[in-house]
Amino acid sequence: GQYYTAGCVVKLLVEMLEPFKGRVYDPCCGSGGMFVQSERFVEEHGGRLNEISVYGQESNATTWRLAKMNLAIRSIEANLGPKWADTFHEDLHKGLMAKYVLANPPFNDSDWGGEKLKDDGRWKYGVPPAGNANFAWLQHIVHHLAPDGYAGVVLANGSLSSQQFGEGDIRRTMIEGIEVAEPNGTKTVYPGLVDCIVALPGQLFSTTQIPVCLWFLTRDKSNGISRDKKLRDRTGEILFIDARGLGTMVSRTLKELSDDDIAKVANTYHAWREVGGRYVDVPGFAKAASLKEVEAQGFLLTPGRYVGTREMDPDDEPFESKISRLTKDLRDQMTEGMALDERIRNALAGVGHGW
Repeated sequence: GQYYTAGCVVKLLVEMLEPFKGRVYDPCCGSGGMFVQSERFVEEHGGRLNEISVYGQESNATTWRLAKMNLAIRSIEANLGPKWADTFHEDLHKGLMAKYVLANPPFNDSDWGGEKLKDDGRWKYGVPPAGNANFAWLQHIVHHLAPDGYAGVVLANGSLSSQQFGEGDIRRTMIEGIEVAEPNGTKTVYPGLVDCIVALPGQLFSTTQIPVCLWFLTRDKSNGISRDKKLRDRTGEILFIDARGLGTMVSRTLKELSDDDIAKVANTYHAWREVGGRYVDVPGFAKAASLKEVEAQGFLLTPGRYVGTREMDPDDEPFESKISRLTKDLRDQMTEGMALDERIRNALAGVGHGW
């Protein structure tokens, strides 16, 4: 929660999940930005604020106090626990089952105390490595997800493809589902969770240059309702969206997603999951892949592996790439011009007009 989440990323998460009514939870809530945007969403879409309730936790004392103040001045009632506390080692909302979980955990956190939690009951899909908390965050979030709940999580891109320390196996079980033998001798089937993956453009965060993605999870892909719209059975499918080509540079180092960019991604997701939605694959941008296709890719979830390529419009070329190419072109032309000047001087000297 100590990382600042770009406002456009928060808005994209909220627009995709549509937290209209029910419990909203952020296990690393920072200063409360997810909650502020969720309430704004409800207001803008004609909902009633008393139909959502807010739960959060934050480990940093200063940030926790800031969150309480931030929400209080906006008259947002929230249960952030009686104190600041570490979400993994002192879960303040143990019995909570949330309809929506929105989170931007610290990226690739290696200092989360995982070696003390090897036997924790939250790790249904596999024990996360002590050196990286990415899959600990995902499984903590799933642990607090209601049977009809949805989660949207910002993670580093490494979570999509890492094979280190068992992370590849955890990702596979989160995609396929897993049957677990319980202590009482019974077996429980935990379903595949991954609904949608979005690759985001770089330079959205002022605090880090790590490329990031969004994971969207649900316990039940067979049906559901979002904002009174019936959702279709997406079992055996995952939607991949490659949004790396979106966004506009607003400074030399920072990029933002416009409202149109956010709508393009959110509308694609909604069209895919809603009954009667007019979804079609868009080469280079969106692909609804079967689990067979994901298995063929070794259960790697990088959207670029699935969406294919599109013909590049010259105006779509990334700024850094364009500058590099044009600089090289200019250098080549200047070198060629200098050689031409030399030839002209030599030719003039040959007819007695040198200088």
